[in-house]
Amino acid sequence: MCGIVGFVNYKQDISNFKNVLNKMSNVLFNRGPDEDGSYIREHVAFAHKRLIVIDPEGGKQPMLQHFADNEFCIVYNGQIYNTKELKSTLEENGFTFNTRSDTEVLLKGYIHYGKDIVNHLNGTFAFAIWNSKTEELFIARDHFGVKPLFYTLQNDTFIFASEIKALFEFPGVEKILDSQGISELFGIGPAHTPGTTVFKDIFELKPAHFAIYNKSGLHIEKYWNLKSEPHTENFDETCDHLNFLLKDSITRQLVSDVPLCTFLSGGLDSSIITKYTADYCKENGLPPLATYSIDYVDNDKNFVKSDFQPNSDNHYINIMVNELKTDHHPIVIDTPELADYLEDAMIARDMPGMADIDSSLLLFCKYVKPTATVSLTGECADEIFGGYPWFFRDDALNSGTFPWSIAISERQTLLNPAIAKKVDLQSYIDYRYNESLAELETLDSDSKETAEKRKISHLTLNWFMQTLLDRSDRMAMYNGFELRVPFCDYRLAQYVWNIPWEMKALNGREKGLLRHISRKILPEEIVDRKKSPYPKTHNPTYLAKVKSMLSTIMANPNAPINSLLNRDYILDILNTDGKAFSRPWFGQLMTRASAYGIPLSSKHVA
Repeated sequence: MCGIVGFVNYKQDISNFKNVLNKMSNVLFNRGPDEDGSYIREHVAFAHKRLIVIDPEGGKQPMLQHFADNEFCIVYNGQIYNTKELKSTLEENGFTFNTRSDTEVLLKGYIHYGKDIVNHLNGTFAFAIWNSKTEELFIARDHFGVKPLFYTLQNDTFIFASEIKALFEFPGVEKILDSQGISELFGIGPAHTPGTTVFKDIFELKPAHFAIYNKSGLHIEKYWNLKSEPHTENFDETCDHLNFLLKDSITRQLVSDVPLCTFLSGGLDSSIITKYTADYCKENGLPPLATYSIDYVDNDKNFVKSDFQPNSDNHYINIMVNELKTDHHPIVIDTPELADYLEDAMIARDMPGMADIDSSLLLFCKYVKPTATVSLTGECADEIFGGYPWFFRDDALNSGTFPWSIAISERQTLLNPAIAKKVDLQSYIDYRYNESLAELETLDSDSKETAEKRKISHLTLNWFMQTLLDRSDRMAMYNGFELRVPFCDYRLAQYVWNIPWEMKALNGREKGLLRHISRKILPEEIVDRKKSPYPKTHNPTYLAKVKSMLSTIMANPNAPINSLLNRDYILDILNTDGKAFSRPWFGQLMTRASAYGIPLSSKHVA
């Protein structure tokens, strides 16, 4: 919902660094186009770009609070969904409030609880708080990293920002792509190892972590993780518990002082979100819920059924719109525009991403923004409830690597031969894969299948889901638009984590349990619909357009791309319409045409 930046230096007076602060902040204008503010003292500087969602007057940032001869300052990006309960607790402890904003509640919560505040929050957040008496910086990020937060240390200065591009505005912070960065980009990408980025010495504060920076240095601590424990509730109790958590999570995330909508694909996940949201609007005397869907020019003529894309969305969208009487708005994107925005999507992400899967969401949010500022989506249900094909396929379960990213030999061949001699993608991927699995906690009481599925769930939640959350935040915030993800509620994720796989995959179906509890609220045709991923264009003109764009770049033998990539292999991909790169770059989401996405973007990274 906003953009935050700041820096701390204990050995230098930085109160005259206002121009640097402004440059960093201005890079994040898209994240917060409505308002800005700054706070600068001898050893600390904060800036904030605001997207107004709650309490336009009372939520201004940076926000200051004087307490017990001390001054506290906060910059914050996100939304706290248990604000009401937290505020009540703080009032019982003598705090009073001057605004309706969750920012004030969060700041006073920190004053009361200190670093333990993170254990009292339900929401999406990335924030920084300065304690003037102790001259200490506290930064924290939400349980699943819905909101981004990056940092670097430049000599004696600790620098943080919502996006990497803002860090590069600080003098001396360089854009360096080293061997680890290349391995991340081509071996792991468009996912990334938690805590890392593709740039040397640029780090991500991991989800569910906080950090304290003071004169003793930087201390980072994990405050939450999914805990494996026996599931003790029977089937009916489990269904009741899930129903409560789902409805509670969705309802909490409907708080907004600006127009709110849902993205509706006609799939199970978005239909659940839309059903509860539409009911909330009716029960509270609000206008009919606005819903939006995405499609592409001539997609109906070019759609080809596949295992990953078994059917198109329009039929199912119409079922839900007629059922709930929503105010529906189809957004139709044309192919040339989809290709033209590939570069914008890469800039929004700060690195090459998921090609047209990114640019389509960026355009979707762009066209919804004039009539709404916040949308709820069904993102993360597949990761939490086991909705992907790799949960059920032996080849994926036994692949010994990340199941959505298996085109390793092709990725290695993409590298410039001189670089490929020094960078072993397979070894790097194996290292990260084993490192991640070492964190997994299984139980002796787990069935063989449940233990196996914990493994694939762990990888999916910590890697694949993070990639989609990055995409959602960046493509939306590039348009000053907020996407909310109720399925990503940490309470819901914790509960589902321990449900035995035999119950979770009821009747052998992906998201079988979620389907079962949805039968009381959704039409059967929606409940029984086979999973279909985020819609993408099937228009052959997209491939032709992207091929033309890449051909133009490759026509110059001195193009920067050639210092990083294998020119001959790229030309081979061009000459075979992508068939030389025979497998998807990233699981089910990207097809041959998307192989062009990485080369197109790489000229901006080197």
